[in-house]
Amino acid sequence: MPPDSTYSLTIRAQIQATVGMFGRVMAAIGDAGAEVGGVDIVRSAKDTVTRDITVYARDDAHGEAVREALAALDGVEVLSTNDRVFLSHVGGKMTMRNRVPVETRDDLSMAYTPGVARVCMAINGDPERVWDLTIRGNSIVVVSDGSSVIGEGDLGADAVLPAVEAKCMFLHEMAGIDGFPLPVIERDPAKMSEIVARITSVFGGVHLTDIAPPRCFEVLRTLGAAIDIPVFHDNQEGTAAALLGALLNGLQVAGKRLEDSTIVVAGMSAGGIATVRLLAAAGAGQVLAADRNGAVYRGRAELDPELEWVAEHTNPDGLTGSLRDALAGADVFVGVSGPGILEPADIATMADDAIVFALANPDPEVDPAGARRHAAVVATGRSDEPNQINNVLAFPGVFRGALDAGARTISEAMKVAAARAIAARVADDELRPDYIVPSVFDKGVAQGVATAVRQAADQA
Repeated sequence: MPPDSTYSLTIRAQIQATVGMFGRVMAAIGDAGAEVGGVDIVRSAKDTVTRDITVYARDDAHGEAVREALAALDGVEVLSTNDRVFLSHVGGKMTMRNRVPVETRDDLSMAYTPGVARVCMAINGDPERVWDLTIRGNSIVVVSDGSSVIGEGDLGADAVLPAVEAKCMFLHEMAGIDGFPLPVIERDPAKMSEIVARITSVFGGVHLTDIAPPRCFEVLRTLGAAIDIPVFHDNQEGTAAALLGALLNGLQVAGKRLEDSTIVVAGMSAGGIATVRLLAAAGAGQVLAADRNGAVYRGRAELDPELEWVAEHTNPDGLTGSLRDALAGADVFVGVSGPGILEPADIATMADDAIVFALANPDPEVDPAGARRHAAVVATGRSDEPNQINNVLAFPGVFRGALDAGARTISEAMKVAAARAIAARVADDELRPDYIVPSVFDKGVAQGVATAVRQAADQA
């Protein structure tokens, strides 16, 4: 496995100032199988030079091996080793800042007493003014119980906080929204919904994230019914919107139409079920769903309420059997399940010019390189592969549009509008098999999604 830029170290080393010594340091890092990302001089003395060396390694053990290789060199003293990812999180990744100054008596009189009393009375007389006279009109609370943390499983409320902070950062950076992280210790869906409902007087929407099924379905449904502001689960609805946007472009590259296509969705967890729902709302042709027990169909034993809905709205011919059975002749495979459930040879059984979205992360459902031998378009959830599908493409713009529209819910029509806006960000003359989805760093995506969502909300 090659070094990974997501695991990098800054090694501060005091190096003897003799001819060839720095070259020996670089060679030792290379011999240890790591890569150098940058070198900075911290201080220079008569006999030594202290340098900060950024090193890309594979993991903790590899990083320690690199450190030991440098420490073993005569003329080198390793002063410190710091994991750059951890350094970026020290003190938290976000903070709160005042929008107006409080530096003079005049500032104080407007921000606080006596001026604030007039603003409080204005809201008391017209409660709708809270949306334009306070932070509420531009704020979202990001809620998680830490039961399904970004590929690592159930880590709990404390450990999910860095991931929740990241979602707040995306809201701010991509859509200018103030996000507030709120990990919740409570695991009972009804109690969790009640807790969040009681503190929403300062927020314009609720962003749910990293909550395991079936709780995520119950919290989304229960909380949405209890409050009059939008509730959106990025792992469900954000994933589905981003995926649909990419699929619309992938179908165009392959010369196919959504309404004529047979689409197999593997994995009936949060993202898979939301994807099936959104495909149905967007007018997809035939959708076949599969979980670890094979195809989902009407009358299959032991279906929970979510899968009952899937069974009633997909698989019109009542296909039974395995995922591989469903895949034969299909136009599209969407995987939101687990690693290595298919072989490249399985992709060869699909229709000509097939589309493969293998989104399990970090290891996809099928080897992407192998899938490309048989498919016209391949996408994954990985940042080191072409066509990364990421829910960050959806949720900042969805919330921006919902806030701007004063929406009380986020409808299926708003999600479909978001998906079409994501697709539209890649112009027709730019589309190609390895470019069907815009970059997550393209701020125009959130702007386009916000406009489309606002228009959809206004038309409801």
